[in-house]
Order: sequence, then C-alpha cells, then structure tokens
Amino acid sequence: MSKEQNQDEFYAKLKDQLLDTTLWPSEYLYKFIVKTNAEKIEKIEAIFNYLGAVINTKESSNAKYTSISINVRMKNPDAVIAKYIEVSEKIQGVISL
Repeated sequence: MSKEQNQDEFYAKLKDQLLDTTLWPSEYLYKFIVKTNAEKIEKIEAIFNYLGAVINTKESSNAKYTSISINVRMKNPDAVIAKYIEVSEKIQGVISL
C-alpha cells in the first residue's frame, strides 16, 4: 500500500470520526511537532492566520523540538482535513498528532 493510500484512508477515517462525534461548526485542536525552527513555526502559524486561532508553542526540554497547539473554530470535517493537508504539503518534517 502506498503512502498516499494510507494517507487517504487515514483522512477518510478521521472524517467519519469527526462527523460521528462532533456537531459542526466546532472548535478543533490541532497539534503539530517540528524540529525547532522559527521559519517552520511561522509557516504553520501563517496557515491558520485570519481564522481567529489561538496558537501556543512549547519547546522540548532540550529545545530540539517545538510542539504547536492550535485551537480554532472550523466549519466541518473537510475544513479540518484541508488544513492538515496544507500543513503537510508546505512544511517538511512536520508531525501531525
């Protein structure tokens, strides 16, 4: 199975779970981890700019990695997934939780 098929299956399952468990529009919490790099962090923040997102960052104890938590109101599961895809396409090495 290719990486793209795995990703498609993951997003389809996520969409089903979001539809089953959440009344939309709703608040959604994104969590990302990147190697500490100001440019990558700024790019992630820019993707959620103008959405009224509350963004918190925290460096790991050795400052090698930074976790980014983004709480934002999204209109539906497709909008949630679109942001995950946008982040993964624009920022290399990001881990989505």
